[in-house]
Amino acid sequence: MKWINRVSKLFQPTNVVPKSYLPKIDVSSKSHQLMINTGIISNSSTGMFTFLPLGLKALEKLTKIIDEEMMLIGGQKIYLPALTSASLWRRTSRMVESQPELFMIMDRHGKEYLLSPTFEESITNVISSLGSLKRNKLPLKLYQISRKWRDEIKPRLGLLRSREFIMKDLYTFDSNLENATNTYNIVKSAYETILNRIGIPHLKIFADPGTIGGSISHEYHYLSNIGEDIIKLCKNCNYYEGRFKESKSYCPSCQQSLDKINSVEIGHTFLLGTKYSEPLQATFIDNNNKRQFLVMGSFGLGLSRILATAIEILSTDLEIRWPLKLAPYTVCIIPPKEGSKEESASSVAYDLYFELQNSNIDVIIDDRIKETIGKRFIEARKSGYPFVVVVGKNSLNSVPLIEVHDIYNSSQFKLELNEVLQYLKNIL
Repeated sequence: MKWINRVSKLFQPTNVVPKSYLPKIDVSSKSHQLMINTGIISNSSTGMFTFLPLGLKALEKLTKIIDEEMMLIGGQKIYLPALTSASLWRRTSRMVESQPELFMIMDRHGKEYLLSPTFEESITNVISSLGSLKRNKLPLKLYQISRKWRDEIKPRLGLLRSREFIMKDLYTFDSNLENATNTYNIVKSAYETILNRIGIPHLKIFADPGTIGGSISHEYHYLSNIGEDIIKLCKNCNYYEGRFKESKSYCPSCQQSLDKINSVEIGHTFLLGTKYSEPLQATFIDNNNKRQFLVMGSFGLGLSRILATAIEILSTDLEIRWPLKLAPYTVCIIPPKEGSKEESASSVAYDLYFELQNSNIDVIIDDRIKETIGKRFIEARKSGYPFVVVVGKNSLNSVPLIEVHDIYNSSQFKLELNEVLQYLKNIL
């Protein structure tokens, strides 16, 4: 027998929000409050969060999109240890400027480690420890999706500025700058595809390489009032620039004034050159059988930040809205209330459930039949299910009809059972 996803069994601790509720934007962000109120995440400690089942399911869907696109460009998935030897960061000269934001620990032998906020040193040390790579192994693209750590002086805005966060980081290794630049452009294109699949408009801008370093760098941003970054935008010709550019008050293309808008950085790419491979001795054997330093690239995407910003942008004050492809469950089915006139139609709800499940559509059934349909419908909206299917009084018609609510588009249909299946399959 197949497992049935039931709301009654779902671990979703929720906060009751009164009708007079107003978002406490001065305390937190809308996304943070919604994710707490609807049982997506829970606070573990300052700047640390537990992903609960619905939140983890959305994260897994985002991970799947990234894995698919990384596979298409030859990315190979690995998993690096969370702890990195502090000596590696000293060899690359990053320790001094970065130490205030690092979580440092010491083992019983007095050796220093850090909880890595990024893994350039760690992955380069892996390559170096294996000896010189053969040229036919290049370009090498290794990535992971894991937790990272930063000792934020003042964690805020939930997952947008936390001490522990989830990132995808990719590191590439090439034989020369020309090849590394080509790889850099391939990965940039893959990032564009990933963000387009998520479905929220984004901007890609030239950026300052900062402490990570390199010769070329780009940032990827979502526009949101909650964002702490500032982008200048010309609404007339869609010209934009980030903080890395020289400050201008007008657009160089059409001379119109530039508006300042807030944004959230959700990705960053770097063409590193040999900044890490030289001090850590990561090399390959060239055609003349000589050792040469590998030319590297580093590419990051903030998964937890993407989820939080998506909710921030799309949601109402009281109801979560996910990007359709990241919604934990795409369809929620609400069967009749126990003891109601339409209770005899309960089997229709389960027939529909199994049909959708067999069509690989993520579906959950709200089997709390002692609750009214209205109450369950409100809770389904709050949880952010894109489609809510109600088997109610219309199911007793001579031609039984099922209510299909397209929540995100504020539309509703009454369809026959076979039409419900076809409608949802066509969309999803």
